[in-house]
Amino acid sequence: MNNIEAWHRLFDNGDLKDLEALLAKNSVFFSPLVFKPQEGRKLTAWYLKNAYQMFFANENKSFTYVREIHSESDSMLEFTCEIDGILINGVDIIKWNEEGKIQEFKVMIRPNKAIEMVKAKMSELLSNMSAMDKFKMKASLVVDGLKK
Repeated sequence: MNNIEAWHRLFDNGDLKDLEALLAKNSVFFSPLVFKPQEGRKLTAWYLKNAYQMFFANENKSFTYVREIHSESDSMLEFTCEIDGILINGVDIIKWNEEGKIQEFKVMIRPNKAIEMVKAKMSELLSNMSAMDKFKMKASLVVDGLKK
């Protein structure tokens, strides 16, 4: 079941506290920067929240979805954004499960200059995380792994 309206509500409101409720427990995030799929609800939420922070930093209002294609179980959302004078063109590919939760979230970005900039910005966000937040993230991933 496609639940794109719920995704847009979270996105439009900028309040991502309910993001995890939209993600399947065993959701997988495919990053344009990391080859290995990032597995689990907490890790998927972490990547999506940080991407949101990066795209909307300093009250940047340039991010917009310019085209969407939907089926019952899949959504493809093309977006554009400008950060630091670099135009980013990308695609979010979402796979929905039967409960309307995000099972897979894949991001593809072009051109190469945009990928390099996104990598630098995401690295900056990670470096700004406190040691306690990093510890909590790792601990929650371990706990999730034990629950499998």
